[in-house]
Amino acid sequence: MNLIDMKKVVFVLSVLMLLLPLGILAQDQQSYQAKLQEGKIVVTPLSDNAVRIKYIEGEVKEMPELVYCGEKAEKIACKVKEKQGVTSFLLKDMTIYVDSGLGQVRIDDIQGKTLFCADKHELKRAQIMGEPTREALLSFQSSEDEYLYGLGQFQDGYLNVKGLTRRLTQVNTQISIPFIISNKGYGVMWNNYGLTNFNPAENRVELKRLSEVGEKVTVNVTSTEGGRHEVRQDNRFVATVEIPEDGEYAILLDVGQKMARRHNLDIDGKNYINLRNVWLPPTTSIIVSLKAGKHDFSAVLESGDRPSIYYKKVDDKTTFHSPVAECVDYTVFVGDADRVISTYRRLTGDTPMIPKWALGYIHCRERFNTQAELLATAERFRKEGIPIDLIVQDWQYWGKYGWNAMRFDEGRYPDPAQMTRKLHEMDMKLMISVWSKIDENAELGRQAKAKGYYIPRTSWIDFFNKEATEFYWKNMSDRLLKPYSIDAWWQDATEPENDDLAGRRINNGKELGDRYRNIYPNLVSQTVYEGLRKDDPSRRGMIFTRSGFSGIQRYASVLWSGDVGHDWQTLRYQISAGLGFNASGLPWWTYDAGGFFRPYDQYTNKGYIEQMLRWIEVSTFLPMMRVHGYTSNTEPWNYGDEAKRIITDNIKLRYRLLPYIYSEVAKVSFDGS
Repeated sequence: MNLIDMKKVVFVLSVLMLLLPLGILAQDQQSYQAKLQEGKIVVTPLSDNAVRIKYIEGEVKEMPELVYCGEKAEKIACKVKEKQGVTSFLLKDMTIYVDSGLGQVRIDDIQGKTLFCADKHELKRAQIMGEPTREALLSFQSSEDEYLYGLGQFQDGYLNVKGLTRRLTQVNTQISIPFIISNKGYGVMWNNYGLTNFNPAENRVELKRLSEVGEKVTVNVTSTEGGRHEVRQDNRFVATVEIPEDGEYAILLDVGQKMARRHNLDIDGKNYINLRNVWLPPTTSIIVSLKAGKHDFSAVLESGDRPSIYYKKVDDKTTFHSPVAECVDYTVFVGDADRVISTYRRLTGDTPMIPKWALGYIHCRERFNTQAELLATAERFRKEGIPIDLIVQDWQYWGKYGWNAMRFDEGRYPDPAQMTRKLHEMDMKLMISVWSKIDENAELGRQAKAKGYYIPRTSWIDFFNKEATEFYWKNMSDRLLKPYSIDAWWQDATEPENDDLAGRRINNGKELGDRYRNIYPNLVSQTVYEGLRKDDPSRRGMIFTRSGFSGIQRYASVLWSGDVGHDWQTLRYQISAGLGFNASGLPWWTYDAGGFFRPYDQYTNKGYIEQMLRWIEVSTFLPMMRVHGYTSNTEPWNYGDEAKRIITDNIKLRYRLLPYIYSEVAKVSFDGS
């Protein structure tokens, strides 16, 4: 050993000797531990302006890393000091302080200004499906003048989520991303794949059924089995709530089913929530000002609902809570919004450049029924001089072969290769719907069932099983990509729909679905994206998916707001939903312009046509511009000459903006902005 090597050894040993008495031990040169009374805080610098914090008690189950990218790991310069029970970790752009006595984690910027202060890290022992687990809770200070944005896409109309109570699950029209960004110069990502409660309310009151209200109504709905009829009957539910003191109160309405059909709540005769759609999330939230005393709560909901109200007084804390966890685990990012988001994307995966044609007009309807119908529509767009880049074949092209059989029913689509070729000759691309659900009685389904590739008691492929993902992609590639050169892929209902991971085991029974309840859509997109890079490397990929989680941007994924209605309130809610989604670090989002569920007289209803035009006008300025509608022929010429002119003008405006849009897209991919 030469003198230089000896000096290095002496230096390292000296550092370890300094750290050991303080209860701090360097781990792989990146993580550091600070002992608390009940457990330990593990500090892992991820970047000069990002740090991952874990609070651990005892032994923990190792979870696979599904959000952060291992290849992005860096060696971050970190100076560690200890003084009077407080350990400091100095990075280039931030300093982390761990107070071992208080169990507090404080983060200052480089000027010494405190940006973040967590004063509660809590773990409680629990069980799920007979297995031990923990409940994890993090609470940090939030000043009166703070604004918080993010958490994904929600249908409650809130952009600033400070003080709001939300339940983060993946369902149709709701995309849950446990990430928030503050106007105070920091962001926080809660590192848990399962259900998460944001600012959980400790008080719960069940609403009692009072009476039926209104007439029974039969509606057409979409489902994973196709279209169907449902008979719906409203009922009134009531409760009296004792409020202990004056103040602002966060209230969460839970209808008690996997999906809702209506959100409605009156307090003391005043309406605060009223939204109706074929599909709605099971919970919705508001903040209201209430005086101390008794208050009458009333909700007109579906007859099968079992509603409850959760409520708490809004305070100066922001809290994340997960009922299934191994430890308290979160990451804090420091900087302005662009710096926070760019660091988040660098650590969780850069956003690939999507095809330029994906930024033009995307035309979709539910649905084209034949190859001839789709091609005739494409030709009409060209004849009318209405720009279009991408036309979409929705579900059920598989016909007699069964749900998502990954083949066209030749009775209606006699030559899919010719169909794609003719579209390409018109300088138009094709996207088709391919689900992560396969009919068990279809040829592919029988194979999947025999091999154990389903999530138990469902028709969803288990993407946590590597062999199942390989089976899925091989068939998708061999049956659809390679024969037909299809350009883009619509992965519908990837939540999976009906929250079907809850209460089930996955990966050949090795894992609890509840631990991974929110991240399933990422694995679906990962399977398709990595397959495209392998089997179709010369073309940029585009995956259109209804759900996602932190990190999905690295799989060229575009998300949309699901099967929403068409009314003015729903349109307003899509604005806050989209902004909340983008504030969560994910760039590509849109909605069904015109609303997915439309009135039966949509082609002549002047009120609806006015609404539809506003939806389309707004979509001109969204990351993606796409029209869609249930049982609808959504082409502009079906709504009258004036509507056709306005829609065409907006589509042409989109194309005039395309050089600017494409430049901004490049910044997202190359700068992470």
